[in-house]
Amino acid sequence: QVQLVESGGGLVQAGGSLRLSCVASGRIFNINAMGWYRQAPGKQRELVATITTAGTTYYADSVKGRYTISRDNAKNTVYLQMNSLKPEDTAVLYCAARPYGSTWSDAYWGQGTQVTVSS
Repeated sequence: QVQLVESGGGLVQAGGSLRLSCVASGRIFNINAMGWYRQAPGKQRELVATITTAGTTYYADSVKGRYTISRDNAKNTVYLQMNSLKPEDTAVLYCAARPYGSTWSDAYWGQGTQVTVSS
């Protein structure tokens, strides 16, 4: 099992920034990639950004150029720096950890952290 604990969410004005953190514990040696998903009210959960153990990153088009995902392997932590936030970025952000040989649907999930962007 892998446990994920997110932090860093909150309320920010449009144009502002937030930095989310996700600390992983447990059987983390089995994790190939980590990522962030978000779920806005009334919408399905969607992929925001991912990063592999090798450092390869992926971003959804809607956040490209504004968000940066990074990881500190020594601290078992993944970060999401969110800049130029927009009201449509309001959502619950979930950290996910994908085991080797698995898909994101089989990932471990954190409890989520609320990000609210006011206009």
